[in-house]
Amino acid sequence: MKITSKAFEHNAHIPKDHTGEGRDVSPQLHFSGIPAEAKTLALICDDPDAPRPEPGVHWVIYNIPADTTELPEGLAKTRDLHGLGNAKQGVNDFGPDHFGYNGPLPPKGHGVHHYHFTLYALPDEIHPAGKASKHDVIKAMGDRIIGKTTLTGLYERK
Repeated sequence: MKITSKAFEHNAHIPKDHTGEGRDVSPQLHFSGIPAEAKTLALICDDPDAPRPEPGVHWVIYNIPADTTELPEGLAKTRDLHGLGNAKQGVNDFGPDHFGYNGPLPPKGHGVHHYHFTLYALPDEIHPAGKASKHDVIKAMGDRIIGKTTLTGLYERK
């Protein structure tokens, strides 16, 4: 499995348009090498460098049909994603009702942060509890993950 983006390469800087200092739109993502037995995909973007006990969560999306090869730039910040099968977005750490993507916005002077866009392949749809936080989605996936890959982007506020 592989995840790539036209916006940035692995371990390269995320353009300002995809951050809280810019337009704050989700980057285009391309998926390849999905296992044949996969029926759905899930994606979680988090920041392990956030100054808090657990990584900051920027994006949670699940039940993406496994034959999806690309997420376009600028997905709506809504729970339901029309045109992507039964895909739904969960809440991120930007508020109790913030669904979809919120880009990097690390504290000024905190150094370079690493943003992990992790893609999971699953044998079927999942049904996370509540508003589908990162923890809810991970719990719903359980031990049924059949593939996993990560694209890492960097961002720093000076």
